Amino acid sequence: MEGVIKATTALVGGGASGIGRATAERLAQDGWDVVLVGRTEERLRTAADGIERATGRAVHHAVADLGDPAAAAPLVGDVERRVGELGVVVLNAGGPPPGRILDVDDDTWRRGAELVLLGPLALARAVLPGMRARGEGRLVLVTGTAVRQPMPDLAVSTVLRSAATAAAKLLAGEVAADGVTVNCVAPGPIATERRAQILANRAASSGASAGQADADDLAVVPAGRAGDPGEIAAAIAFLASPGAGYVNGTTLTVDGGRTETAW
Repeated sequence: MEGVIKATTALVGGGASGIGRATAERLAQDGWDVVLVGRTEERLRTAADGIERATGRAVHHAVADLGDPAAAAPLVGDVERRVGELGVVVLNAGGPPPGRILDVDDDTWRRGAELVLLGPLALARAVLPGMRARGEGRLVLVTGTAVRQPMPDLAVSTVLRSAATAAAKLLAGEVAADGVTVNCVAPGPIATERRAQILANRAASSGASAGQADADDLAVVPAGRAGDPGEIAAAIAFLASPGAGYVNGTTLTVDGGRTETAW
């Protein structure tokens, strides 16, 4: 039965740009008290100001490195004191650098693990006790379609986001009886700075132009285009809504049909 989430604050990682910013704007439109999180004060403030103008709602921000597990508990404490109890946490962070599996050095793997797996787990550990005590809450982890169809030039992201997806599935089973859901959204090619960087790397590796790399990437997308960050935000907003209370432990793929037709 559909209920109401009484805790009205939503924390959005990577909220200064791309999918994070689009998600923050959508959640603000849906009535959440949004807190943007990222590492750069100026970019966060600029994004918050833009979302406030677009939605007419106050938007907060907090500077923190979500790839640092030690930052999670202080962040949650600060946000809940300043803004309110967290009803939604969107676990979103920038992707690890590209590279093939045998070409990636150990430091890159370690930093990738902190960013993609250990940081989100620490944030989940920090926020879940409060959600479970209140009997409500939504965690949404942004991954990528490489968790379903590995991408050779995105080895770190493929391996570690797959691990994070498994962790989310385990968490979903642990907290479901307490009214908390844990789900993933796996974007395909989305028009963000991250995608532009990946295409530039592919073009440099192959000797092709950036335009050709783009065309090759979209050739296997039935929709024939890259997605918009707002389309990912809409999927996240659904999973964050009271109406998604019976959706738990799943990965919602948003990729124009690429992986669905490839299997």
